[in-house]
Amino acid sequence: MPEGPLTGLRVIDVSTILAGPLCAQILGDFGAEVIKIEHPVAGDSMRGHGRAKDGVPLWWKEISRNKRTIGLSLSSPAGAEVFLKLAATADVIVENFRPGTLERWGVGPEQLHAVNPGLVLVRITGFGQTGPYSKRPGFGTLAEAMSGFAHLTGQADGPPTLPAFGLADSICGIAASSAAAMALLARHTNGGKGQVVDMNLLEPIMAAVGPGPTVFQQLGEVGTRHGNRSTNNAPRNTYRTKDDSWVAISTSAQVIAERVMRLVGHPEVIDEPWFRSGGERAEHADLLDDMVGGWIAERTREEVVQAFEEAGAAIAPIYTAQDLVEDEHVRATEMLTTVPDDDLGEVLMHNVMWRMSETPGSIRFPGRGLGADTDDVVGELGYDAEELADLRARQVLA
Repeated sequence: MPEGPLTGLRVIDVSTILAGPLCAQILGDFGAEVIKIEHPVAGDSMRGHGRAKDGVPLWWKEISRNKRTIGLSLSSPAGAEVFLKLAATADVIVENFRPGTLERWGVGPEQLHAVNPGLVLVRITGFGQTGPYSKRPGFGTLAEAMSGFAHLTGQADGPPTLPAFGLADSICGIAASSAAAMALLARHTNGGKGQVVDMNLLEPIMAAVGPGPTVFQQLGEVGTRHGNRSTNNAPRNTYRTKDDSWVAISTSAQVIAERVMRLVGHPEVIDEPWFRSGGERAEHADLLDDMVGGWIAERTREEVVQAFEEAGAAIAPIYTAQDLVEDEHVRATEMLTTVPDDDLGEVLMHNVMWRMSETPGSIRFPGRGLGADTDDVVGELGYDAEELADLRARQVLA
């Protein structure tokens, strides 16, 4: 396979659910050698997250792809010694323990940079390494609540709504991979000096939610829930089709809004003064939704999507996972790909997250069993078979 842009770099992943592992997965997808460290007895809690088939964890196959796996107890003195030796060979370490945990084990930034001044240490927590909330347990749900996301999500007369998946963690994991790449670039330009990246779950999703704090500071306004509508444009909603499917449309551009209204048989509203901006159209969302929703309700999903495409209007069907797997565009562009696996034969999973013309990423192998690479990785540090057996007997290694 072609080499990725991070080929030649070594990443140590000592993180668990979910942002840290995703960060390390992305780095591995683009060529980095990733070494996944798990607890030697309990394994990584990500192995028990999500669905399994015949006892084989399915999410693990994707989130731990391209990662050599070792079982190592960092909290034991002998394990900390192994970890420091391994850290001396690394370019990036990704961890998501509570602030102070690595320091308590004697493997904090000071010790890590003493053995490897060029190391990039990506520290992912709920609220950061400092501040009043730094010691709090941090989970994506809390970030989704505090970021403003839950407050703005849901029906106007309903409760705040949380996502049914790891939204804050995923946004943070993608952001952390970008931060790691920036730190590696900075190391290249500042004489090889590494640094600590303080990444938290809250800030990336705050940015994704939008400029609410700016609006409040400037105008004293606080956003409210509008269901699937937007305060910035209309028509914008989900609509049920004749065959009991759903579609979503967006009219962020004025020309798209005009095309939609012509398509559904109401060109007269285009000449209304309030139709000239998205914000004013949003104030007439009830009227526009009745017009658009009524037209859609009389047609099947296939008929609606085809008509919108022919009119040059923006639409997408509301997909399930099955719909994604069967979609012709997803298939043609290989957004999903199958990977050979010793346990499951072939595993369908998300492909690398973006395409690069000269240094494309790749999936070299799916997630592996606990301790599958311990002897190789730790043996490379100079430990012989007798020492490995002793460490394994003391449950320092798996």
